[in-house]
Amino acid sequence: MRAGNQNENQSVSEAGDEIMCGRYYVDFQVAEEVGKLAPDWERKLIAGAKKDIHPSEEALVLTGQGGEAVVGTMRWGFPGYQGKGLIINARAEGVLDKPFFRDSILHRRCVIPAKGFYEWNKAKEKSTFYRKKSPVIWMAGCYKEYHGENRFVILTTDANVSVAAIHDRMPLILEQQEAEAWLLDDQAVEFLLHKIPPLLEREQEYEQMTLF
Repeated sequence: MRAGNQNENQSVSEAGDEIMCGRYYVDFQVAEEVGKLAPDWERKLIAGAKKDIHPSEEALVLTGQGGEAVVGTMRWGFPGYQGKGLIINARAEGVLDKPFFRDSILHRRCVIPAKGFYEWNKAKEKSTFYRKKSPVIWMAGCYKEYHGENRFVILTTDANVSVAAIHDRMPLILEQQEAEAWLLDDQAVEFLLHKIPPLLEREQEYEQMTLF
């Protein structure tokens, strides 16, 4: 995500790239959909619904355990290189080639549910991206343990036509059945890493106008 309200010295994408998907949000529809997978979490999910999620905060995630999707929480962001800042994104197309991420992709994949995410253009105008006919977008991620605590990153890929005018990267968004495969099917991983995300709707709070 472009800087927006984020501090790029604190939150960075893989290898210091410009931040992408540095804030997303959840709402009651997300809580209801995830609650269908884990009824025992429903009350807690509803209580925490309708809020923005920032790097370093705890967030709702799904992992694959015992052949099924399991709901839990993790903190967003791997500690940065030499302990500086947070790494919040990883590039999907090269993640299997990088030792820093490879083991997590092979053995510790997760899915991050959201209603949508925010992005800023070069004029620092904020856009909101979401799926009009779906209550949830399922973002692919991976996680690892640091000091007894699991932390996750969100995978990004080349932006499709619905995002490209604002940023050249976007989260790797999965269909619900693909999200299940991402969690549970090792054979599906490489294919899903290269998929084109579905088209999204965009709302922009303010857009500068020019006569020239």
